[in-house]
Amino acid sequence: MAFYSIGEVAERCGINPVTLRAWQRRYGLLRPQRSEGGHRQFDESDIQRIEEIKRWIESGVSVSKVKALLDENKLAGQAGWTSVQEEMMSTLRQVNPARLQAMLTTLAQQYSAEQFIEDIIMPVRQRMSLDPNTARVMLSLLDGVLIEYAAAAIAQARSQAAKEALLVAWDNHDRTRLWLEAWRLSQQGWRIHVLAEPLDSPHPEFFPGQQLFVWTGKPLTPSQLQQLTHWRNQGFTVAIHPGAKLP
Repeated sequence: MAFYSIGEVAERCGINPVTLRAWQRRYGLLRPQRSEGGHRQFDESDIQRIEEIKRWIESGVSVSKVKALLDENKLAGQAGWTSVQEEMMSTLRQVNPARLQAMLTTLAQQYSAEQFIEDIIMPVRQRMSLDPNTARVMLSLLDGVLIEYAAAAIAQARSQAAKEALLVAWDNHDRTRLWLEAWRLSQQGWRIHVLAEPLDSPHPEFFPGQQLFVWTGKPLTPSQLQQLTHWRNQGFTVAIHPGAKLP
């Protein structure tokens, strides 16, 4: 999961940092994590919440009343996602690839890639990973169907994509999640290609002049941040995913 400073979030969301601090301290609307140095760290869920807060305020709702609306929507949403997750678990227990493929296709058409990955697939995969015995077969089946679906969706999206890019897993060996992240990028307008094998180093020098996205699935280490800065100083176009948008 990638984290962003308050300055980066302010620029991305078009909100003054002073306003973001007020939303956190005065109204309790935000709960960012803290770095070891005590600095605020925002993730993608925080950014989504900020955008939701903006929509409420722009619709005329007083900022003091937004928290109650957000909490109400969150409870309703959690109940809905739990129901979908349980339905998928039930389908997985049948160990029927065709039925699972049909269900995933239907869900992917009903929800955005963001919702499909974060609110359905990742919670289900996490639940199955806790059971090292009976769930292993189901998890393997799910991952196979997910990779197959993501690859097909990525190929289909290429004809309408605006710009081309490569996605590389950087020191993360979750191949299924890599393909899901590639699918997420394809839904943002990228003609995305995937380097299927995770790398200890993405080696942007192998891809001169090309847009390269790297995915770690966790906050960058100090050495990774230093390496990223080095690549950018050398003129390579390297971006951290998630958080990537078309320029």
